Amino acid sequence: MTAPLRQRGPSDDPAPGSSADPVPEPSAGTSFGPAAAPPPVRELRRRLRAGRRRHHPEALTELLGDLYMLLLGAVIYGAMFLSGAPAQWRALTGTGDPAARSWLALAALLAGTGLLWQALRAVGPLLAGPATLSWVLSAPVDRRAWLRPRFAGLVAAAAALAAVLAVCVTVAGGRTDGTELVVTGITGAVYGVALAGLGVVAQTQPRRRWPRLSAPILMGAGAVVALVVVGADLARVPISPIALPLTAVLLGLGLPAAVAAVVIGLRRLHRLDRIALSSGAGLANALLVSAMSLDPGQLVALVESRRNRRTGKIRGRRLRPAGRWWLLLQADLVRLTRRPGALLAFAALLLAQYALALALPSLAGPAQVVGAYLAGGRFTAGLSQISRTPALRRMLGGPDWLLRLVHLVLPAAAAGLFWLLTVPVGAALSAEWTPAVLIGMVVAVYRSGSRPPMNYGGAYAVTPMGMIPVDLLRQIFRGWDVLIGVALLVLLLG
Repeated sequence: MTAPLRQRGPSDDPAPGSSADPVPEPSAGTSFGPAAAPPPVRELRRRLRAGRRRHHPEALTELLGDLYMLLLGAVIYGAMFLSGAPAQWRALTGTGDPAARSWLALAALLAGTGLLWQALRAVGPLLAGPATLSWVLSAPVDRRAWLRPRFAGLVAAAAALAAVLAVCVTVAGGRTDGTELVVTGITGAVYGVALAGLGVVAQTQPRRRWPRLSAPILMGAGAVVALVVVGADLARVPISPIALPLTAVLLGLGLPAAVAAVVIGLRRLHRLDRIALSSGAGLANALLVSAMSLDPGQLVALVESRRNRRTGKIRGRRLRPAGRWWLLLQADLVRLTRRPGALLAFAALLLAQYALALALPSLAGPAQVVGAYLAGGRFTAGLSQISRTPALRRMLGGPDWLLRLVHLVLPAAAAGLFWLLTVPVGAALSAEWTPAVLIGMVVAVYRSGSRPPMNYGGAYAVTPMGMIPVDLLRQIFRGWDVLIGVALLVLLLG
C-alpha cells in the first residue's frame, strides 16, 4: 500500500542558508564566470565528418566510385576528341581568313568571359546549404576559417575547368605542340582563378556597380570587335592579324590579377552574410533538378521570376479594339516590348552568323538554320504559356490550334527575318528548296515552343546496351529533331 499524501507545513521549509535555498535572482553586477568558447573550426569539421560516417558508412566508397566514373569518361572522350579534332579543324578552316579568325577569336574570348562572369554572379559563386546556414554559420564560429576550404575548392575547380577548356580550344584550332598546350593550359587556369576570386570579392560587395557592369562591358567589347571585323570585310578593307603573342600577353596580364583576386577574396570571406551565401542556392538547385529530370522548365521558370522581380514596375498599355485574334497578337507584341533581352539576343545571333561565315565558311549554311531556330525561339514565351496552361486556353475560348497559331506569328516572323537578313552569308539554296527549309524551321520552332510538361511514364526499349527511354528522348529532342533534319538537308544541298 502507498503512504497517504499529506500537506506541506511550515516545518517542512528548508532552513536559511541550507543547500535547498532557492537560487537568488542575478543583479546587474552579478557574473556567472567565463562563457564556454565555441570549438575551433577544425574540431567542428572533425565532429561533423564523424557524424556523417556513422549515418552513412559507405559515403566515401560511393564518392570514390563516382569520381572513377567521371575520370574514366573524361579520359575516353578526351582521347577521342584529341585524336579527331585537329583534322576536322583543318577541314573546316581551309577557306577562312586567318587574320579575321584571330580577331574573331579575341571577340569570342571577351564575350565568353562576360557570360562566365554573369553565370558566376548569378550562382554565387560561394554557396551554403540551409543546414549550414542554420546550424553552423548562425553560431559564433570563425566564418573565414569555415569558408576557406570552400573557397579553395572553388578556385581549384575553376582553374581545372578553365585549363581543360583552353587546351580543348587550342587542340581544336589545330595546334598540338606540347609546350604550347602547357602554356595555354596555365593561362586558362590563371584566368579561371582570377574569375573565381573576383566573383567572391563581388559577392562581398553586392551594392557596388563594377560587378554589375563588368559582364555588359566585356560582352559589349567582344561585340564591338566582331562588328569592326565584319564591317571591314563587307567594306573590302584588309585586316592585319594580331601581331602580339596573345597567349603570353594574356598570361602576363592575368597572373597579377589572379593573385590579387585570391588574396582579397580570402581577406573578405568574413563579410559574406547569410543573404550573400544563399542568394544563388535557388538557381543552383533549379539547375541541378533540371539536369537530373532532363526538363529545363524549372530553370526557365526561376529565371523568368528573377527577371520579373528585377523589372518591378511596368506601365500598362491599352490594346486597340479589334477581334479576339488581333487582341491576342497585340498582347504578344506588348510582351515583347517588356523583354528587351530577346531583341538583344536576336542582334547577337545576327552578328554571330556574319562572323561565323567569315571565319568558318563551310559551316555558314547549317549555322544559318540553327541561328534562325534560336532567333525564333527567343519569342515563344506566349506560345509556351498557352501550350502549358489548359486553364488559360479554356478561359480564352476558341480552338486550341488557332490559339497556338496566333502565338506562332511572332516567332515565325523572327525566324523568317533572321533568314532574310543573313541570305548574303548563308546557305546557297535554289529557289525550290528555300520554302521547304523555311517551313521546316517554323515547324521546329513550333514544336519546341509548344512542348508540354515532361512525362516520365513512357515506353522503354530493351537493347543490348540497356534500357533506352524512347518516350523521354522524344520529349527532350522535340523541336531539335526537325532542326537537325533541316540542317542536314541544307548541308547536303550546299
